[in-house]
Amino acid sequence: MAERLRFSSLARELSAEFAGTLILILFGVGVVAQVTAGNIGGQNTLGDHDSIAWAWGIAVVLGVYVSAAVSGGHINPAVTFALAATKRFPWSKVAPYTLAQTAGAFVAALIVRWNYTEVLAKADPGHTIKTQGVFSTLPGNGSLPVSTWGAFRDQIIGTAILLFVVLALTDARNRPPLANLTPVAIGLLVVAIGMAWGADAGYAINPARDFGPRLAQFLTGYGGAWRDQNGDLYFWVPIIGPLIGGVVGAFLYGLLIGRNLPPEPEPAPREDEHKPEYDVRP
Repeated sequence: MAERLRFSSLARELSAEFAGTLILILFGVGVVAQVTAGNIGGQNTLGDHDSIAWAWGIAVVLGVYVSAAVSGGHINPAVTFALAATKRFPWSKVAPYTLAQTAGAFVAALIVRWNYTEVLAKADPGHTIKTQGVFSTLPGNGSLPVSTWGAFRDQIIGTAILLFVVLALTDARNRPPLANLTPVAIGLLVVAIGMAWGADAGYAINPARDFGPRLAQFLTGYGGAWRDQNGDLYFWVPIIGPLIGGVVGAFLYGLLIGRNLPPEPEPAPREDEHKPEYDVRP
């Protein structure tokens, strides 16, 4: 019976991670597809870099709100892995969470790919590197002179920033946002990362966000999905880089901030809570 209850609890958490990451990618990849559609013929009628950055941030807000109460709202294997590496999350759940997150990203990307079939065919009939960035990231966003290792460095730094600030925003000892506004603050963090750290590698900072859509585009006609504009095998960069960066950011938060905070106070007893009587003699 206990095993069944544990399985049921984990199944609920995985369902939430799937749903939260699904929402994240529906809006995040969807906005890139829309901007690409607006740029057909150079018109730029449906958005630009700022709309992409804001939509990704809002996507994070919505994805976390969808899943947080059930699973903690990780929606990112780098978050799950970093929390486990710093003893904030059980290792036994890392692989199931990662699979659920990647599955949610994959399904969402298939929906976006299906919905924007005509637009993508018009913009890029051969489904080449020209529109590959709709679904997956590229070094230098496909045009700037950034090497594979430069993008790898960027992903480590960007994800370290993400985890460092996320832990600051969720640490009960560190005056976190109140009134359930933490997801909003995390979304603003992602907007800021996109605007300040988006040039070198497209700020994937999330292995599921990149691998799930990359797999979806490969299966739907993008034969070069695993490589970058230079022909180099690139898919591993937004997987390994964020996993390393997340751990770096989490450890730095503990070193620089976490260990210097006072211990979390014990919750006050409720008025209706039974209070044992001590030193009662006959």
